Amino acid sequence: LLITGVSRSFTHELVRHRAGFGFSQLSQRYVDESVAEFVEPDCIGNDAELHEIFRAAVEQSQQAYIKLTEGLARKFADVADATLRRKMARQAARSVLPNATETKIFVTANARALRHFIELRCNEHAEVEIREVAAQILEILQREAPNLFGDYEVVPLPDGTRGAQTKFHKV
Repeated sequence: LLITGVSRSFTHELVRHRAGFGFSQLSQRYVDESVAEFVEPDCIGNDAELHEIFRAAVEQSQQAYIKLTEGLARKFADVADATLRRKMARQAARSVLPNATETKIFVTANARALRHFIELRCNEHAEVEIREVAAQILEILQREAPNLFGDYEVVPLPDGTRGAQTKFHKV
């Protein structure tokens, strides 16, 4: 699975699923985040006052990242290798970026691990962003491997998101 348009907060939760999973995530050490996008939770984005606070915070973080990257590039000017110099600057500057920074992650997993993931993350107790991604993954899995994932039913949750139910829980 190639998962895009998600936050680093999401991937921090996702990579906790280690057994049966493999991950390869976009690197902030090599990728310039001065033009990064940010994933705003709907509960913030749907409120004008909270949205403005979020927008100002991520803008300030991104500007700090740009200034730090420029300053660190000057600081590391004596490093002969330009690629290493950029990596050193970006890896230090990224510390000011929020968990809302958009990222991409490539995920491989076996069926048992995916069923466990769906059961843990596609229910009302999971964080909203990972819950929605889990529901989207389930839709793909039901289409691509109905014999393995056809027993799940996607159900609406009171907050307007979706969850999944099955009578055949992971053994």
